[in-house]
Amino acid sequence: MAKSVKQLRSMLSSYCQHHPGVKKLGIVRRSVMSSSWSSMSYVVVLITNDETFLTLDVNDWKDDNDYEPYRNRQITNPNSTVGTLIHMVKGSLGTGIMAMPLAFKNGGLIFGSIGTIVICIIYVHCVHLLVSTTYKACKRGKVPLMGFAETVHDVFFNGPAKVQPLTKLVTGYVDVMIVIQSCLSFCLYLVFIAKSLRDVIYNQQQFDWDTRIYLLLLLIPMMLITQIRELKYLVLFSAIANLLIIAAICIILYVIFNEPLIFVNRKMWPQWSTLPSFVSTVLFAIQGIRYVLPIENKMQHPEHFLGSFGVLNIAISLLTVLYTITGFFGYVSYGEKTKGSVTLNLPENKAIAETTRLLAAIAILFTMGLSYYVPMEILWHHLQPKVLAKRANLVQIVLRFSVLVALLGIAIAIPEIEPFVGLVGSFGSATLAVLIPVTIDIIFRWPAGDFGRAKWQLVKNVVLLVFGLFVMVSGTYFSILDVVAIYK
Repeated sequence: MAKSVKQLRSMLSSYCQHHPGVKKLGIVRRSVMSSSWSSMSYVVVLITNDETFLTLDVNDWKDDNDYEPYRNRQITNPNSTVGTLIHMVKGSLGTGIMAMPLAFKNGGLIFGSIGTIVICIIYVHCVHLLVSTTYKACKRGKVPLMGFAETVHDVFFNGPAKVQPLTKLVTGYVDVMIVIQSCLSFCLYLVFIAKSLRDVIYNQQQFDWDTRIYLLLLLIPMMLITQIRELKYLVLFSAIANLLIIAAICIILYVIFNEPLIFVNRKMWPQWSTLPSFVSTVLFAIQGIRYVLPIENKMQHPEHFLGSFGVLNIAISLLTVLYTITGFFGYVSYGEKTKGSVTLNLPENKAIAETTRLLAAIAILFTMGLSYYVPMEILWHHLQPKVLAKRANLVQIVLRFSVLVALLGIAIAIPEIEPFVGLVGSFGSATLAVLIPVTIDIIFRWPAGDFGRAKWQLVKNVVLLVFGLFVMVSGTYFSILDVVAIYK
């Protein structure tokens, strides 16, 4: 298709915005002759910062609608669709499911069931907004893939003039919040594994070792797990973790269904004072948005991620059913005695309780590689340009080990880290899982006013922003109360 000089300059201007290595561009007109025809075409001349001259035939140039990011990805060791599904399930399936009965205690049986489904739908929609906006930004910038922070940077940088000055601030916030959330969750997992092993071994062998000793012992397997750098090689770990955590839930449900289910004196609706805790608990339990783009970017067939029967919808649908069943029947069984983790409600010193704790601990151990992958990718992305290629492998090994030791030190120094994770989680989950995806969708659509009939998409996004602010403010408030209560 013939392109005018004006169209070419517009396309090249967009190209240079997303390729800072190009400092100048020009369009050279040339005549093409053959035995039967003659025509005019253009050659694009690009001059890079190192004074290298590049030429590109306009006939090979593709505009935004022609460029296909997925076809231009060159991924080393890509994940299969099944492997991606396993990772997505594991990214959201963790210790949070054990707190679902407590969430239903705060939300009530009827509201809890409906609320859990609604919150999961909202989360899935926000992930769709993030992935679809990333895809559109990649088409506009003619790049094959972007991470979370890169998408935010691109959208704000190319957005309306009023939001452009916020580009660096918001981009930095996303990276920092993902790293902090990931690292604190990693510490929480370490403490969870150590305490579970301590309880099981004490009940079986009466070894009264301190939790810190088990944390130090965990350093041995963690040294190996945290050195795995490719998602493809973590699929087996995620698959085993999924099977173990589901087995633990099945045992819990077996114990619950072996007892009479009592619906008397069970709340159906929440009180205003417990509603924020319910919403925060469910959102924190289901969301794993920091894993979404790193996992999607490594897919062999990324077009299978979204869609009615895509990886995302299947993964969250399975988790929604599992979370709702566990929360509903857990609360029905234990009522007002429901504790922070349903495993604490199981009969003490019984083999079935010990088995459940052990399965959960091993499952979380196999999760650690995936939990470690995201923050390491971000840190290495910022560090790699400063490292010589021949030393890159050694630096990565040292970086991964050093961060592991630091996180282990935090877990040893502050074994009661759950309230701090909740505090960061309440603030971070609301912003990363709801506020940021909705905001970048609005900013990307704003210049073209692409909000549908009667601007229904803008109205919908505003409602989601109000929901996200409610979760952030209320969740942060109650988490601060929990932290204060520890030091009273």
